[in-house]
Amino acid sequence: MRTIKYTFLTTINSHAIAYPTPINLHYAWNFGFLSLVCLGIQLITGIFLAMHYTPHINFAFYSIEHIMRDINFGWLIRYIHTNGASLFFITVYFHIFRSLYFGSYTKPKQWVWVIGIIILFLMIITAFIGYVLPWGQMSLWGATVITNLVSAIPKIGNYIVFWLWGSFSVDNSTLNRFFSLHYLLPFLIIAMSLFHIILLHQNGSNNPLGIESISDKINFYPYFVIKDFFGLILFFIFFSFFLYFFPNILGHSDNYIEANPMITPAHIVPEWYFLPFYAILRSIPHKLGGVIIMILSILILAILPWLHSTEIRSSRFKPIYKFFYWILITCYLLLGWIGGMPVEDPYIFIGQTLSLYYFIYFLILLPLLGKVEKILLF
Repeated sequence: MRTIKYTFLTTINSHAIAYPTPINLHYAWNFGFLSLVCLGIQLITGIFLAMHYTPHINFAFYSIEHIMRDINFGWLIRYIHTNGASLFFITVYFHIFRSLYFGSYTKPKQWVWVIGIIILFLMIITAFIGYVLPWGQMSLWGATVITNLVSAIPKIGNYIVFWLWGSFSVDNSTLNRFFSLHYLLPFLIIAMSLFHIILLHQNGSNNPLGIESISDKINFYPYFVIKDFFGLILFFIFFSFFLYFFPNILGHSDNYIEANPMITPAHIVPEWYFLPFYAILRSIPHKLGGVIIMILSILILAILPWLHSTEIRSSRFKPIYKFFYWILITCYLLLGWIGGMPVEDPYIFIGQTLSLYYFIYFLILLPLLGKVEKILLF
């Protein structure tokens, strides 16, 4: 017992107290910590919601209403969970774009980056199946549309869809399976997050200058602990603003209508944090091609360390790269807007143009800029 206690305290000291941290980290590095906080919030509130949720198509919608109306502070727990999912994606997206800007994906931290993209992929799956659980109109039809994409796989697609549904349509079996997976996957995300942190601490954190720093480091505690908790206070203020004043602004109003398989909503859209990838999917007129391109838009991030190797990591020293980087950010935001628009001109053409730039940036611009950079350096 004493050995276990000593090992635990040593681990805490190594990774949270005496961990050598670059002295010049600024607040953009807070989003990793905030993402971990969001994960904890989602796990705790999800467990409490699961205590009162009924995974049955005849009772799921009313069990949500029961939580909102009859359970003490049930409305608060549910709003924390639903809005917490959006805030979780916001912090993770900021964390990813900060890493892109400062070159945190390059060697020797390539596997830290790959694990992070796997976590993003698991988050997308978990959030999607969680969106189905309230069993509103958008839950039912969103699940129907997204799971039907699997049918694009030649020969075996329809069999996989039938296996996913457990029936001939999105039904009670589907809801039960999604509830079980939604409860299980967050624990897998926690395991991957711990692995992510362990790999990060093995080589040390990156810094805004993008250089390997050995001497200019200080202990993580107390300086960066105070800095992280200051960021946490600001985060909770921002979170509370949505929670108490606009708790439904990030959701879809159709999800407050009980699921009805006989009535199709006029415009089926996923949650806002899926919209950029949804826009890429819709940009390809071929069903299977759209699915492949959408999956590649996420997987391309995982192979980024091998697409773009650079001697100068930070974008602050690369004005040309910085210019294309901010175009990418604008492109991603516009893709989110296009994903919520109807499938008609001019939105189709704009979505196709933006999707093309998204892939050109990662497959052509970054490798090309890396080669130009090496020529200028040597």
